[in-house]
Amino acid sequence: MQDLVVPLIERLDRLLPQTQCGQCGFDGCRPYAEALAAGQANVDRCPPGGDAGARALARLLDVPPLPYDRTRGIHKPPAVALVIEADCIGCTKCIQACPVDAIIGGAKHMHVVVEPLCTGCELCLPACPVDCIVMVDAAEPPETEVLL
Repeated sequence: MQDLVVPLIERLDRLLPQTQCGQCGFDGCRPYAEALAAGQANVDRCPPGGDAGARALARLLDVPPLPYDRTRGIHKPPAVALVIEADCIGCTKCIQACPVDAIIGGAKHMHVVVEPLCTGCELCLPACPVDCIVMVDAAEPPETEVLL
């Protein structure tokens, strides 16, 4: 009979925002969940999860709650990346920086963000040499002016 208990690492990983941003100091949400389960990390390391995320992790681990560590970044509303067409030079640096393969395009051609895949990690922003990527609110469609 298959074990119906979801392993602790899976439960912790499901509580994390899946931005894969690395602000926690790990290479993504799963490695952070593994470190939490092993007792090698505190619950306060995830800015995208904010205070509510830190409390949820603490509840699951049955440890005292902590506010998230603001030195790691600020908690922001969900966002997605948007490539400004007119400025993109097709260098592929954003594609290489994206931890979830949400950016598509070829060398010397404009790149596009596949919005449902974008986690809003912002790792593409510093990778872009021409600053042609902006973050937009994930809950609202982008304004036409942003595309110009």
